[in-house]
Amino acid sequence: MEEKKHIEIWVEDLCNYALDREDIKWIADAVPPGAGLDLNTLEYELQLLKIVVVGWSISYYLQDEPVKNEVVEPFWKNIHDVSGGLSQATSLLIGKDINYFEIIRSRLDRYVQAMAGAEQGTEPVMVVGPEFAGCLGEPGDLAASMAGSRMFLTATGGVKEYLQTAGFRI
Repeated sequence: MEEKKHIEIWVEDLCNYALDREDIKWIADAVPPGAGLDLNTLEYELQLLKIVVVGWSISYYLQDEPVKNEVVEPFWKNIHDVSGGLSQATSLLIGKDINYFEIIRSRLDRYVQAMAGAEQGTEPVMVVGPEFAGCLGEPGDLAASMAGSRMFLTATGGVKEYLQTAGFRI
């Protein structure tokens, strides 16, 4: 019973971290003003990337833990539930149906495929940054790639630190 309570707390904390915008603003503010990137699109894609990376990191760091699925599945369910509310609000605002969770899922698929297609031994951050630039519609853009890489490093580091503090050996 006590372990179940811990799992609920971990899931809630990790979901809150995935949705927190402080580091998104910090990364967006670090992009040089002359980079020519649309800041609204940048922040939107950084949020998507953060959610994807937090979910991916949970699976990665807990891959050998018996509670992995007990954390991963409710994490994605919570993200799905939050996405439903965002989808409805956005659809009302713009007058067009939006499925935010499908967008998250498609980004996850895109990043996972890019990592799977990378040369053996390539660090994920070296794949995610350029792929992020592509998601922004700015393939090859160094500022966009660096923003994506920073988000990947920040989010994976945050999940790793949290899970270590929770008592997992990573």
